[in-house]
Amino acid sequence: QVQLVESGGGWVRPGESLRLSCAASGFTLDYYIIGWFRQAPGQEREGIACMGSNDGKTDYADSVKGRFTMSRDKYRNTVYLQMNNLKPEETAHYYCAIHFLPLAGPTYSMSTCPEGYDYWDQGTQVTVSS
Repeated sequence: QVQLVESGGGWVRPGESLRLSCAASGFTLDYYIIGWFRQAPGQEREGIACMGSNDGKTDYADSVKGRFTMSRDKYRNTVYLQMNNLKPEETAHYYCAIHFLPLAGPTYSMSTCPEGYDYWDQGTQVTVSS
């Protein structure tokens, strides 16, 4: 059973940093994309970043580009989202999700974040407030 376990949420002041982690397990496919999303109360869910499993290539939404960085521990099937210079308007519930690529091979390279994802985690709250 596919599981995504997220951790690292919490409360920070504006301008501070936070790192989220997402540990994926319960599958054997080699090729997939992990995405990060957030949703604030009353707003639509926003995709903010993603990373391809094959080459670690990343893509970011303009709203976080230059401040947020994805990284990974390939052997632990864990990805991280380092969030720097957080803003109050980025207070939201943050989620990670996985998009499997059953037809991909060793030469696959992600171009942009996919639209749909197969599994989601429960999410974690990030609050940015003074």
